[in-house]
Amino acid sequence: MNELEVGSETETVEAPETGTLPLDAWHRANGARMVEFAGYYMPIQYSGIVAEHDWTRSSAGLFDVSHMGQLTLSSDEGAEEDAATALERLLPGDIAGLKPGRMRYSLLLGDEGGVLDDLIVTNMGAAEGQALGMVVNGAMKWDDIAHLREHLPDAITLTLHDDKALLALQGPKAAAVLEDLVPGVGKLTFMKAAAFDWQGASLWISRAGYTGEDGFEISVPEDSAAAFADALIADERVKPVGLGARDSLRLEAGLPLYGHDLSPETDPVSAGLGFALSKKRRESGGWMGHGTCVSRFAEGCAERRVGLVLSGRLPAREGAAVMHGDEQVGRVTSGGFSPTLGHPVAMAYVASEHAADGTELSIDVRGKRLDARVAPMPFVPHKYYRGEA
Repeated sequence: MNELEVGSETETVEAPETGTLPLDAWHRANGARMVEFAGYYMPIQYSGIVAEHDWTRSSAGLFDVSHMGQLTLSSDEGAEEDAATALERLLPGDIAGLKPGRMRYSLLLGDEGGVLDDLIVTNMGAAEGQALGMVVNGAMKWDDIAHLREHLPDAITLTLHDDKALLALQGPKAAAVLEDLVPGVGKLTFMKAAAFDWQGASLWISRAGYTGEDGFEISVPEDSAAAFADALIADERVKPVGLGARDSLRLEAGLPLYGHDLSPETDPVSAGLGFALSKKRRESGGWMGHGTCVSRFAEGCAERRVGLVLSGRLPAREGAAVMHGDEQVGRVTSGGFSPTLGHPVAMAYVASEHAADGTELSIDVRGKRLDARVAPMPFVPHKYYRGEA
């Protein structure tokens, strides 16, 4: 575990060129095809992307997301302000109001409102000495750490937990599988988290994920990760799933991917993430990018992130031009074939006057025009578990 004291004179931690995750050998032993992603060797598929996609939609898929940055922030004894108050100068969400075990999606913003990363913040309560947990994108974690160290007070300690793996169990049977292994976890509802024990290993489990399905993310000590993964796939309802299906699932769920659908050149309002800017915080201000974001709410945006449904079977990929007649009015940021729907879908930024649902557009793919229609997201309805009706 690398403990990084914000504002201290310790050297900046540099990410390795291509690292290995705690379960690298486990993936290879289970037949994964490995690729480089976010600075690590990671499994892109095992049995096939479409088969793994469909299995997650119908049963339970096991994903390794240990490349993500698992951080905690805590206030040193005698600090003038707590970690939540300090963090609210950098994030637009209501962090101070988070109750123990509650999670919140938020954004790390630059001075001009550009998105530096999207992330999840959790009030870990007594489990971590009243610390805040934060999960950030793997490709951005080193930049995020540097940004946090620069802008948080010296009395806030930032810890990177590189001694823990992070697994995601997703799908309609995930809750039943995990409850059999870790009794009590089924009581969690969407965006809640708690500490659990499994064979002497301390787990931190949250009911959340990146597929649109019900599911969990499990932080597990590195030395217990392989045994825990083995215990999960010993259940016939579980199969390992790679990055390929993770991407097609999140696209169907309408969830943006940082570095593609989000970047420092995009602001939260244009990206359709205004819900992450709470009304209370919009009114109170005091966070990076506040002026730009509030003006976008008041005056509107030049372009907006939209969903596109394509005709035929040829998908549009990132960078393809979105056209209205002979005029380019946008660009695709994510696209692919939807196994669930049986046709291609995409996300794009288009000029606001062409962003209404039902607007007929086209996409230029290597000189060929594909018919497309603006459609609401998610393309496949979310199935998050929010408790019994």
